Amino acid sequence: MSDLTGRTAAELAGLVAAGEASAAEVAQAHLDRIAEVDADVHAFLHVDADGALAAARAVDQRRAAGEALGPLAGVPLAMKDVVVTKGVPTTVGSKILEGWIPPYDATITTRVKDAGIVMLGKTNMDEFAMGSSTENSAYGPTRNPWDLERIPGGSGGGSSAALAAFEAPLAIGTDTGGSIRQPASVTGTVGAKPTYGGVSRYGLVALASSLDQAGPCARTVLDAALLHEVIGGHDPCDSTSIDAPVPGVVAAARDGARADLTGVRVGVVRELAGDGDQAGVLAAFDAAVQTLQGLGAEVVEVSCPHFDYALPAYYLILPSECSSNLARFDSVRYGLRVGDDGVNSMEDVMSLTREAGFGPEVKRRIMLGTYALSAGYYDAYYGQAQKVRTLIARDFDTAFDAADVLVSPTSPFVAFGIGERIDDPMAMYVNDLCTLPASLAGTPAISVPCGLSEGLPVGLQIMSPAQRDERGYRVAAAFEAATEPVLARIPALTGAAK
Repeated sequence: MSDLTGRTAAELAGLVAAGEASAAEVAQAHLDRIAEVDADVHAFLHVDADGALAAARAVDQRRAAGEALGPLAGVPLAMKDVVVTKGVPTTVGSKILEGWIPPYDATITTRVKDAGIVMLGKTNMDEFAMGSSTENSAYGPTRNPWDLERIPGGSGGGSSAALAAFEAPLAIGTDTGGSIRQPASVTGTVGAKPTYGGVSRYGLVALASSLDQAGPCARTVLDAALLHEVIGGHDPCDSTSIDAPVPGVVAAARDGARADLTGVRVGVVRELAGDGDQAGVLAAFDAAVQTLQGLGAEVVEVSCPHFDYALPAYYLILPSECSSNLARFDSVRYGLRVGDDGVNSMEDVMSLTREAGFGPEVKRRIMLGTYALSAGYYDAYYGQAQKVRTLIARDFDTAFDAADVLVSPTSPFVAFGIGERIDDPMAMYVNDLCTLPASLAGTPAISVPCGLSEGLPVGLQIMSPAQRDERGYRVAAAFEAATEPVLARIPALTGAAK
């Protein structure tokens, strides 16, 4: 592995700015790493080598001309394939968009490019972001660099695996019910879900519009904060975008690195650290809480009783919204078209296209959502779930009266084996047990590695009040500074399956 691929994003940006390494050298080192290991990891669906090197050379030219560079200029990034990118395939892990080349950029893509960040390519994901293991991708599963026979989380397993395999120092993920945080947890990386509306959704292929939120993925808290500041901020193209400054996440991460949490109240959520968690996960979480206490934090227990209903509420709201959003894939406007032989009716063509283009999990959720929204059932199911969502938000408000941040395990389990749960939807859905409340309430949350169980990473989830994302970054950075880097203990990955 090249010395450059082992560096943090902040370190790489410093090398480029100082002229100690060119952006082109940094990009080429990561492209070489992808060529070395990605046949086994399968983090990427598309590698844009020519585009990456061209973007890197542009950064080098700007530096040579004496232009001021942004804090992440010249740093490579892996983009989740749900983010629209002009001229680069965007498939959302689905056959129904296979080969689609978008004519425009998402706001996130534009901001990444404007910052001089070098996009390496598009990462694998569960189809339309529906899943917790990246096994639902129409293009095959991504594998966890810690153990190639295990899942890297989902739906953004490609982005998290690219980080853990040292194929990229930064990645973009999206989090609907935990798809940034849960992959971060099981790969030993850092992932943050911003406050809903804190990062533009313009140009994200929609799953559930009231839940979807893009965010940064990285190997350190500071790197995640630097990327958060690049992609965050108001966007008039997104009606849900918050018209307010980006929270001071970079300053908070730097402050937290002093490893002093004196005066910070940390609330342990009783309902999120209990009987359903693996023993090793609970042991790592308990040790993490003790570490926070040792850093000066005041630890209190809080109860959020309606969190117990987050799982059923989420799996009514999300399918309902995805049923509506995915109706646009009708074989007419873009994407796959099957059965258009001049004989079949338009309805037949649409039916055949959706049958061929959508995978089993997508079809399952569309059917559930269509049922929940149907006449006679809307109030009983979708309406009731939205009422529960309100109660969960109120639980957060009450808890934040007693604590500055809340903590829990990010995932109840370490990475499980590929194929182990794919045929059991209910077993798969409980992977998001700890991440769902923050998604439903729209509050920010960040996952940071907090040790190993059975030789596999465990994540600590830190939740903050809405638009106070910086609190989570400060606590996460303090914890990170006080503990051994988990990725230093990852087994070597040389390109051959281990």
